[in-house]
Amino acid sequence: MAQVLVVDDSSTVRDEVCNFLRENGLAVITAVDGADGVNKLKSDPSIKLVLCDVNMPNMDGLTMAEKVRNDLKNSAVNIIMLTTENNPAMKARGKAAGIKGWIVKPFNGTAVIASLKKLVE
Repeated sequence: MAQVLVVDDSSTVRDEVCNFLRENGLAVITAVDGADGVNKLKSDPSIKLVLCDVNMPNMDGLTMAEKVRNDLKNSAVNIIMLTTENNPAMKARGKAAGIKGWIVKPFNGTAVIASLKKLVE
């Protein structure tokens, strides 16, 4: 059972983030895009936190967040966007979808690990 789901179409980013989180004691699974992320959330109710890119093929991260909240009716999982996007309109859309935070890449795990751990407790 996973605590964290990392959703990113870049295998390099997925590996970097997953390795850091695992080294810091978190159980992690991955998804390659938003559609895969929705399926992982459907099949693993133990996921407490999603770290998700915005720009991905098949389904972007904001659409995934909206589907999680509206279609899956999952308001319990914490969703953090991990992206190069810093567009105010995208942030507003994310806030409306219940996004808890917005981290601009590159991923600096040491700066956010304490906050991420609180979100999985």
